[in-house]
Amino acid sequence: MKKLKQIPRFKSEAEEREFWATHDSSDYIDWSQAERNVSFPNLKPTTKPISIRLPEYMIENLKEKANEIDIPYQSLIKTYIKRGLQSPL
Repeated sequence: MKKLKQIPRFKSEAEEREFWATHDSSDYIDWSQAERNVSFPNLKPTTKPISIRLPEYMIENLKEKANEIDIPYQSLIKTYIKRGLQSPL
């Protein structure tokens, strides 16, 4: 059994990302001891704002539908996009 190296402390997520891109994790972690099928129920995906041009009538329709089901219209848009991505072409 090889001796594992200590994982350094990182100043930022970018620094950590760069580290793991250039180092072998098996030098730092004994993967045979890792838990299987771990879930992170409170983890929220990173979001990025985008601009998209939609016809005004479409935005109004989205707002009306969102109002009917009592959710923000941007959440409804994300739901529609997610469904579209999950559907086969």
